[in-house]
Amino acid sequence: MFYGFPGVNIEVPVVLYPAPLPQYEGSSTIKDQTGSATNTSKQVGHKKKKSRSKNKKEQPEDEKEVHSNKAQPEPLQQPENGTPRGENNTLSLTDNIVPSLDGKETSNSFYPAWKKINSSDSEYSDTEGGIQSKLRSLQGKVRQGALACFLSTIKSIEKKVLHGYWSAFIADVPGIGSPQAVSLMTIALKDPSPKVRAGSLQVLSAILEGSKHFLSVAEDTNDHRRAFTPFSATLASSIRELHRCLLLALVAESSPQTLTQIIKCLANLVTNVPYNRLKPGLLTRVWNQIKPHTCFRDVNVRVCSLTLLGAILSVQAPLPEVQLLLQQPSSPGLSSSGSGTPHRLSDAESWRKPSQGANREREKEVPESPVQELCWLIQLCVSIITVPKYEPYSDSDTGTGTASNSYEASPVRVEALQVLALLVKGYFTMAQTSLLELEEVACLCMEEQDPSIQLHGARLVEEIGSGIVQQHKPDSPTPQCQRVPVTQVVTFWSRMLNGPLPGALQNDEHSTLQTSTCDAISSILPEAFNSLPNENQILCITVLLGLNHSEHPLVKAAAVRALGVYILFPSLRQDVMFVADTANAILTSLDDKSLNVRTKAAWSLANLTDTLIANMETMGRDFQEELSDVLLLKMLKSATHASHDKDKVKSNAVRALGNLLHFLQPHHISKTQFKPGIEESIQALIRTVLSEATMKVRWNACYALGNMFKNPAIPLDSASWAPQAFCALTSVVKTCKNFKVRIKSATALAIPDSRQRYGDTKQFCEIWSALVLALEKSEETEDFLEFKYCASLRTQICQTLLHLLRLVSAEDMPCIHKTLSVKGNLMRVFVQRFMTSAVEADETMTQSDPQDRARMLQEAVQNINSLQDVALDEREMIVKYLDDIFKHCVEPMQTETGPKITEA
Repeated sequence: MFYGFPGVNIEVPVVLYPAPLPQYEGSSTIKDQTGSATNTSKQVGHKKKKSRSKNKKEQPEDEKEVHSNKAQPEPLQQPENGTPRGENNTLSLTDNIVPSLDGKETSNSFYPAWKKINSSDSEYSDTEGGIQSKLRSLQGKVRQGALACFLSTIKSIEKKVLHGYWSAFIADVPGIGSPQAVSLMTIALKDPSPKVRAGSLQVLSAILEGSKHFLSVAEDTNDHRRAFTPFSATLASSIRELHRCLLLALVAESSPQTLTQIIKCLANLVTNVPYNRLKPGLLTRVWNQIKPHTCFRDVNVRVCSLTLLGAILSVQAPLPEVQLLLQQPSSPGLSSSGSGTPHRLSDAESWRKPSQGANREREKEVPESPVQELCWLIQLCVSIITVPKYEPYSDSDTGTGTASNSYEASPVRVEALQVLALLVKGYFTMAQTSLLELEEVACLCMEEQDPSIQLHGARLVEEIGSGIVQQHKPDSPTPQCQRVPVTQVVTFWSRMLNGPLPGALQNDEHSTLQTSTCDAISSILPEAFNSLPNENQILCITVLLGLNHSEHPLVKAAAVRALGVYILFPSLRQDVMFVADTANAILTSLDDKSLNVRTKAAWSLANLTDTLIANMETMGRDFQEELSDVLLLKMLKSATHASHDKDKVKSNAVRALGNLLHFLQPHHISKTQFKPGIEESIQALIRTVLSEATMKVRWNACYALGNMFKNPAIPLDSASWAPQAFCALTSVVKTCKNFKVRIKSATALAIPDSRQRYGDTKQFCEIWSALVLALEKSEETEDFLEFKYCASLRTQICQTLLHLLRLVSAEDMPCIHKTLSVKGNLMRVFVQRFMTSAVEADETMTQSDPQDRARMLQEAVQNINSLQDVALDEREMIVKYLDDIFKHCVEPMQTETGPKITEA
């Protein structure tokens, strides 16, 4: 790779494979004999032939033999024939013996003995040498064609079929004393043709692409005493071997095109390997080997090297191993990878401005603390993006710049911006110390003329804002003292809003840039938005409301999504005028012909209705009276219409319907213009619950019905649609395959707070019987992934049954008595488990501790004891049943925690 650079000495291992490969190295003895015979004939048969040019030609041959013994790469390559990467690697993939032109069998070396001597001294003529060269070229084309056919085959078959042949194409780690198996990596390491090597790497990349699910079972094991090797350990061993071979190929390769394929293959491997299940160290070796290639002479290699670094940053982030790598000394030219890796770049090859050397000298004088030291990867990417170079690094750099040739090539700068974005996304706690530097980079990029640089600068701003928002969430694991201060966040956004963001938002020529900028300003921290100057707040709101009428669907979708984020800000959601303006803008986008726009608009409408419920609970009737009835009815009709759209739109539309039905007040329900809209919206929810839509849509529909039940103004006891609503929920809780939907339906059935809202006795008994049957079938499922929700489902069903017992009337007692007489023993097991189980944070979204459960059971006993006109035997039987559960489960806990709750 660095061959020929001034002051750089590269030592490549003589033997890349420690185990012998018979297919490639079986003819080494014959080759040695042929070489010695050729030297003898040269000394005996050509003693009289001397010339002044002979001494000049013998010296390079001697040097060539020395270089061949050291197995160093050749500096020049033939595009058709390929070049030897060392004398040990110049062997064919075909048969060991190839017949020569004169009928004699010769060694199958691609570089026979005639090439080592002078053409005037050779036994072969120029014609014979040309034929041999053509033969080698044709053999390389045959292998290249075979690999191309193999690649087409891989792309045309299913992944699950391809992964069945994994061990046939990808070798495992050889045992002690056993030879190395021949695989695709054998070609990548041993073949003399760079095109064939690149072809084998393309095939390997195609096999690795989309293999994350297959490789997810790989796991290192420490138990070496097993009678067999599990498949997970075999797969992990194969992954380690892939890393080893690709890194060896990375060290030995000299062709920039093939080197690009190696790095792409490594990026594919890193993306699909579950490093959190493997022993640490694999990523460290990849990291150390790829660091010098970020300054490679070829621009494509530099781009691929940055892509690989981005893949390392994005895989299962955050990984502890990657965190340690990011804390390494901030010099990308240094490496601790061992032999075969350049240890330091030459000063003559440094194409950055000399200011970095002065910076290093200043850093030596002032000792740095580990906390204040910038991450070396951030320094590398910032220097690539912002620091001009005073000379082109290679011929491939010329003509690739767009705005100015003094900077690095545009693809390299774009890739560096993507690496910064991935670093901020996965390792924000390490990137936040460089927030000022990242701010300068983002501003510089968004002020340039290159649209691609501007676009990725905006995406970097978005990732920074999202990282700050995630860090300030209440459930964030980051301590308060280690979070980015709100004052610094305000400074950051003030700089952006007073700098390049407004121009990018109004750049109608580049819709993608407008989209990314809308996403960027939607990531402002709510606390920081309230502290921004008024002109900046007005700028954001005004521009987003204007872009909501854009002709570009992507821009319109991003703008309406940003409005859906802003409507949740505490400083904006209580502003009735902003709520009204935002609602009108969202309703306009909800009728757009683009599905993406309608999807974002439905999500924003659901957020807006969440805001209505929050304002109703905090501000009371004042906010409800200020909101226009016309706008409220318009939102109700639009959400009902959207509930018949695609599933992506429907899931949020039904959630908005539930919030709107919860928000309605008695004076709304009594108005004649509202009654048809309310009826249609409820029927839409019932149909969605019973439909064959996705489980996410049905879950939201069950949630919406439960949300509607919370409104005391909704006449559940007398409405004509009430039996249909309860029937839909009971049907789902009994038969739905998805347990999360069943949990949400059981939760909705527990929301009515009075016996009258459950309807007549027949309807109440149907609800009770459906819940008992659902409890009985709570462990029956065909999908093993649903078993983890079994406990949550039983918890919610038991909680709903106790809620019904607290509200039961005298007319309902025969149904309760009959159920307990037939299925009492089965129910006792589940109820006792519910009473004694620990507090769970499950899909029910309710956490009831044992004391709350004991109180619910006690209230159920009190309610049944208070009933009149009930057969004495039925009441005594039910009370005794509940009292036994109480004594078995509750009294032992109360003995430990507190006094006993006495019966009424």
